Amino acid sequence: MLNTMIEVSNLNLFYGEKQALFNVSLSIPEKKVTALIGPSGCGKSTFLRTLNRMNDLIPGVKITGTVKLGGIDIYKSNADIYALRKKVGMVFQKSNPFPKSVFDNVAYGPSIHGVRNKKELEYIVENSLKKAALWEEVHDRLHSSALDLSGGQQQRLCIARALAVEPDVLLMDEPASALDPRSTKRIEELINELSQQYTIVIVTHNMQQASRVSDYTAFFYEGELVEFAETSEMFQNPKEKQTEDYIQGRFG
Repeated sequence: MLNTMIEVSNLNLFYGEKQALFNVSLSIPEKKVTALIGPSGCGKSTFLRTLNRMNDLIPGVKITGTVKLGGIDIYKSNADIYALRKKVGMVFQKSNPFPKSVFDNVAYGPSIHGVRNKKELEYIVENSLKKAALWEEVHDRLHSSALDLSGGQQQRLCIARALAVEPDVLLMDEPASALDPRSTKRIEELINELSQQYTIVIVTHNMQQASRVSDYTAFFYEGELVEFAETSEMFQNPKEKQTEDYIQGRFG
């Protein structure tokens, strides 16, 4: 029996007068990888950002419905956004390391959450870099600029930075789309390893990637959730004609 980490019910999102998500409901299982697929502009990244309230930063956004993380509604009026962002880490499409050292990038989150002990920070940094499969490559350059790393290394550093605050959920918005095939393969292997410990939700435009890395897939089209199923089931036997057409490349 799968445990649910995130329960979304009747979620609607508006940018001013324009509605971008329509009545989305789905259960995201714990310690599994859920892929969000669909053509550009279908609402998958918008939906991803509702899971850590990143859309709150956009003027004129209005959201109705509920998103429960571990049974707690993250949109209730007294929700602690600070605690939410600690529980739900995010990795963006383009790697965005801070213009600081490798060490300071990873230590940043724990530091602002109150960790001051140097030995504890050193442990967190090493552990997070190991989880992100980066420690062996950077352990002798921890105090060099993160901007000197390769693109693939920078993206893994951003993953390490997200892991350093010990989240329950990791959101990834096309995390490999700007990377070469070798770096992409490393990120995909990493997603597989991390799913043993974390609930991962990934937006991808790449059908093959979705089929390789995810346990479950949600297909979005024009702001609506068309189908949600186990990835193997959806790719081999989609229930909706629209899903089948998209997976087989007839549009999108």
